[in-house]
Amino acid sequence: MTEVVGCILAGGLARRMGGGDKGLIQLDGRPVLDHVLERFLRQVSLAVLNANGDPARFAAYGLPVVADTVDGFAGPLAGVLAGLIWAADNAPGAQWVATAATDTPFFPKDFVSRMLGAIEAEGADMACARSGGRNHPVFGLWPVRLKDDLQRALVDEDIRKVDVWTALHKLAVVEFAEPGHDPFFNVNRPDDVSEAIRIARGLAA
Repeated sequence: MTEVVGCILAGGLARRMGGGDKGLIQLDGRPVLDHVLERFLRQVSLAVLNANGDPARFAAYGLPVVADTVDGFAGPLAGVLAGLIWAADNAPGAQWVATAATDTPFFPKDFVSRMLGAIEAEGADMACARSGGRNHPVFGLWPVRLKDDLQRALVDEDIRKVDVWTALHKLAVVEFAEPGHDPFFNVNRPDDVSEAIRIARGLAA
């Protein structure tokens, strides 16, 4: 298997949830992050959490916790960069970092393999997911070799939107679909919890 570092992006401010960690919200008796890890760990060689603040709140997971290296909550690109830096320093055999959101418990189980396949087939630099007519750039596969390029974009050029940076490179967009729900449904607001429970129970049936 191609060595891929998985980086779960948990560094957001969760404003629409009233603050706190969306990944620690209970979903059908378990934190959302448990559901995310259950899917992600089967697809990557090793995983890290990108989160700011006290890392001790994630100690039970036994995963490295890496904070943003760019100040001021620079958005998901800062989390991607943190993952790339960690991979370059700690996983010399890994050429790729796959990112997934901490609040998206039903993302596809073949997410990473299909991303790798699309990059190879299209000769692309990187890939992101798409479903229902929308791109999901937080779900991406990023080359470690572009770590310094992303650092410059964030620090020197003040680029904050993922699609602005990816437009500078060749991007493969991979379409995903699941019957009955959006595979990238995220628990973004309190009202989303009940819908997530419905989806989870439907998948378990």
